[in-house]
Amino acid sequence: MAEKKPFEIARETLKQLTAQKLAPTPLNYQRLYNEIAEVPNEPVFPTERLRDIALALPTKTPGQQKQRGLLESAITQLNWEGVKNSLMAYGGFSPPAPSPSPALAVPVVDAPKPAPVEALPATPALTAPALTADFFGQIARVVEYAQPALGQDDERFLEQTQALIKALRQPDADAITVKQLLANYSHRLSFAAEDQAEIKKVLLKLLHLIIENISHLSLDDAWLKGQVDALMTVCVPPLTLRRLDDVEQRLKDVIFKQTESKTRAVQAQEDMRQMLAAFIERLGSMTESTSSFHTQMEASARLIEQAKSITEIAPVLKDVVGATRSMAQDSQTARDALQGMKKKVEATEAELSKLHQELDRVSALARHDSLTGALNRQGLDEAVNREVSKVRRMDTPLCMAMLDIDNFKKLNDTLGHATGDVALAHLAAVAREVMRPQDTLARYGGEEFVILLPDTPLDRGIEAMTRLQRELTKRFFMTGAEKVLITFSAGVAQLVAGETGADAIKRADQAMYLAKRAGKNRVLGA
Repeated sequence: MAEKKPFEIARETLKQLTAQKLAPTPLNYQRLYNEIAEVPNEPVFPTERLRDIALALPTKTPGQQKQRGLLESAITQLNWEGVKNSLMAYGGFSPPAPSPSPALAVPVVDAPKPAPVEALPATPALTAPALTADFFGQIARVVEYAQPALGQDDERFLEQTQALIKALRQPDADAITVKQLLANYSHRLSFAAEDQAEIKKVLLKLLHLIIENISHLSLDDAWLKGQVDALMTVCVPPLTLRRLDDVEQRLKDVIFKQTESKTRAVQAQEDMRQMLAAFIERLGSMTESTSSFHTQMEASARLIEQAKSITEIAPVLKDVVGATRSMAQDSQTARDALQGMKKKVEATEAELSKLHQELDRVSALARHDSLTGALNRQGLDEAVNREVSKVRRMDTPLCMAMLDIDNFKKLNDTLGHATGDVALAHLAAVAREVMRPQDTLARYGGEEFVILLPDTPLDRGIEAMTRLQRELTKRFFMTGAEKVLITFSAGVAQLVAGETGADAIKRADQAMYLAKRAGKNRVLGA
């Protein structure tokens, strides 16, 4: 028998609807069409009705949230098997119902338990991600948290952000719509992130220009250099709150001292102004008194010349003696006042000098270790960058030595931490005496020190550290009645082409470690 064509099946289906007096509904038409075509009569997939059922399901537990997400995915794929498995597994995650009271207890016949999720057959629907409302909500929170870092200038970007967040928080959020909004948002996000990065870069550049300008305008204020150096160091990407907080704490004392110095300097200027005014006034009085005295002396001289007897001279001499005594008293008073002014000026100058010395000391702490006086890590970084730049410009050798005091923990445990501090200061003091003026000493951390040796090849760098070891064997320090000998192990590395200062220090550190392993109190090259 020849197979019927689709239009013939359709025509026969319409005839049967009329003959059987059935309502021309889609379900009746499909049933008759399948019977005539001799194909299984599969029911129509009720997508919308199933979606309504899925949305009505409570999600009080994580298991229920997962199964509802799998159910929604199965509905989207028109997968009856996935729908069945999701609903069966969903029942296994229902929260336990409260136990009925004994009076209302009704015997219930045991029903078959639904299969656990692990026992369900794998289907494409069950392996799909669970795009639940909670998942979309988490994405919305991520977008909101990232927004403050992206600025508020791009109105279009803000509109896209709000539209995406609104779509993500819809109870029945459509995955396809969300995907499209998310794609548009991420595209715009890349531009916004690049803009913010460029803005930060330009702001840092402007800040550097301002700080450099301050340093150029304040050539005579040596105490300001530590602040400028600290700011220049911290204003280098990547910026971190830890670095900013560290510089803030170290600058607070300097800024306090600076404010105190400024206030005292203003007061000193006012004192100096008042003293100068008093001096000029006193000088004017002295000039006037001197002029009057000279006039009186001239008049007295004429009277003496005209006198014909001693009787006539006596009153004149009395006036001369009185004027001279008065002039001497005025001169003594003026001299005492000027001497007092001088002492006050000297005291003010000494106080200002003391304040500036304190500012210099505190400012140096921003770059120096307070215990040993050597550079700290920040000061070392600056010195390394400076020396490496010099090597690149002038093609000169540069050695970096890393040294570590031997048995320092034992020294601390035996003699106390105060003695350990004295040992560190002793090593730094001896090292500064042995080093050349162009060499740099820095405390790297704990009992570790770094010495930068410019214009020094590797063999001479090793010799310099060996010479420092010999000097330490001659220089004991006393703790009570006990002599303490300090030794150290060191590694020396010469900077090579294309290498950073940090890399060279790391090689020196590795050589120092090998020196300790080889017996301590020795120097090895890297």
